[in-house]
Amino acid sequence: MTLRILLIDTDAERAHALEKTLSESSYAQVTRAGAEDLAAAVDRSRPDLIIIDMALPDRDALEDIRAVAAANPIVMFASTDDPTFAQEAIAAGVCSYNLSGVALADVKPIMASAIALFQRYRHVETELAAVRAQLDERRQIERAKAILMKDRRMSEPEAYRWLQKKAMDESRKLSQIVAEFVAAHEAPRRERKS
Repeated sequence: MTLRILLIDTDAERAHALEKTLSESSYAQVTRAGAEDLAAAVDRSRPDLIIIDMALPDRDALEDIRAVAAANPIVMFASTDDPTFAQEAIAAGVCSYNLSGVALADVKPIMASAIALFQRYRHVETELAAVRAQLDERRQIERAKAILMKDRRMSEPEAYRWLQKKAMDESRKLSQIVAEFVAAHEAPRRERKS
């Protein structure tokens, strides 16, 4: 599989050498762009990986990176060895921060590891979102049971069965029934407080 790479480099000669190396090996299809509008360049080229090589990256560049980092692995090369800036770049979404001047032969492993880290991070984010959704659903169920236990004097198992039966009778998910039940119960309380 050929990688689609968006290359943003402030040094035209260096960019040409990297583009030539990656393209000749059929490893990648490289699109070059300026650093002016990163989001537009990403929209146009739909890259698998973004490589940014800047002599002196700045805070504005980090904001541009932050805007596209959620959907794209990013490798950054910079000429400055500034640990604080490197941390800020990683926090903005850069998967691999490197000093400029890396041998061309070392770029492929850097790219491969950045892509792997990006995929792993996305997998963890997806799992985290699923766990949060389950916790929210569980909290809603506990809230609905508490309402039923208080208002209708049901035991906890009775309240849960009542919610389950309502979901089955209406051929809907338990989470939908619970969310509507809690919202309907809490709406009058909010109106009384206003």
